[in-house]
Amino acid sequence: MKKYLLFLTLFTTTSVFSQIISNRDPEIENMVKEVSADSLQSYINTLVSFGTRSTLSTQTDSKRGIGAARNWVLQKFNEFAKNADGRLTAMIDTTTIHPSTRINEPILLGNVMATLKGTDPNDHRIFIISGHLDSRRSDVMNKTGDAPGANDDGSGTAAVIECARIMSKHSFPATIIFVAVSGEEQRLYGSTFMANKAKKENWDITAVLNNDIIGSNNSNQTNIINNTEVRVFSEGIPATATEKDITKIRALGLENDSKSRELARYIKEVAERYVDNLEVKLIYRTDRFLRGGDHLPYLQNGFTAVRITEMNENFNHQHQDVRKENGIQYGDLPQFMDYEYLRKNTALNLANLANLAKAPSVPRDVKIDVKNLSNNSSLSWQTPENGKVKGFYILIRESQSPMWQKKIFTSKNSITLPYSKDNFFFGVQSVNKSGNESLPVIPAIKRN
Repeated sequence: MKKYLLFLTLFTTTSVFSQIISNRDPEIENMVKEVSADSLQSYINTLVSFGTRSTLSTQTDSKRGIGAARNWVLQKFNEFAKNADGRLTAMIDTTTIHPSTRINEPILLGNVMATLKGTDPNDHRIFIISGHLDSRRSDVMNKTGDAPGANDDGSGTAAVIECARIMSKHSFPATIIFVAVSGEEQRLYGSTFMANKAKKENWDITAVLNNDIIGSNNSNQTNIINNTEVRVFSEGIPATATEKDITKIRALGLENDSKSRELARYIKEVAERYVDNLEVKLIYRTDRFLRGGDHLPYLQNGFTAVRITEMNENFNHQHQDVRKENGIQYGDLPQFMDYEYLRKNTALNLANLANLAKAPSVPRDVKIDVKNLSNNSSLSWQTPENGKVKGFYILIRESQSPMWQKKIFTSKNSITLPYSKDNFFFGVQSVNKSGNESLPVIPAIKRN
């Protein structure tokens, strides 16, 4: 076994199984340092200046409404494209939404997209960062009154813009899409349009990071103030799982190992590697209690997606008309933002997008041998389809642990571990010379 323990198994003082990876890719580290609280604040101030960004609002006024807002985002993307050597292209992808739930007349809905094309022509993977451009008042059908939407979801849109600004100056083997969708408050129309299109056109979407409400540090009622924690929501049983799939998941005890759960674990590890004074809290449910967001249409189409949201939401500043009652200021105003907190949450996105897009694709045909009863566990896999591989990480965790606890490096395509498959879960990642890891793959069953 010693010959396999070549690279990494570091521990924290809180648990002999916990791990810290302190090695940072210098390119990603420098990109993270470029994330600017001042830039983020300027984006949000501009978004708020449009008065309302209701999906139902005017599309013809050059200074007010959703039309002016999406044109401004497109302008920012096009500015960044000038420094991208032709790799970044931007557009407003439109569709007509006919009267339906929360839509009282036909509207032209537009998602503002910037695509940073990957440099490897054989690598078709796509990674998406998303926020929603639209805002709302207490009455979701009110399309004329002010709806500043500084945090919901000016914060997510600002993170998308800032990541595009920084990452457009770099190249990655895989493709990254930066998108500000519309129609979220009317029932996820923009993300549904994009996810359905991606499914129809067979986009190879590997991960979606949906950012919704990521820029304020305090809650009402509980009065908690904290800008050092952020939540990542991920589904357990996949939305597209068949009865046969669910039977297999139950038989193998993989209720906590969906692809979205693995993405959430990955986000926590990478974010805490690159972003100081930020702890990622993994929330093991698809979204907040009885609520939803723009990652859901991707999940419903079989893609891997998570939602990133601030730790302590303040409902006085969500879905509220701007007003003052009993000494309490209501409304989603810029004065309630914490731009340092937003900087950290934007850096979380950037570090993960960069690490994923630089990494090789996942190992293929990952299997665990079960032809004989054994207290050892034998894993095997094939090299990934894309990327230059230095080797592979074997991930190990006890059955009750929410996070991977050990990472063992090997340059081979198989390994036998002195850990019982009855008591431990395993995963395999590809890794390159820069230390960029793919998402983990949970082994399937090998019987012969």
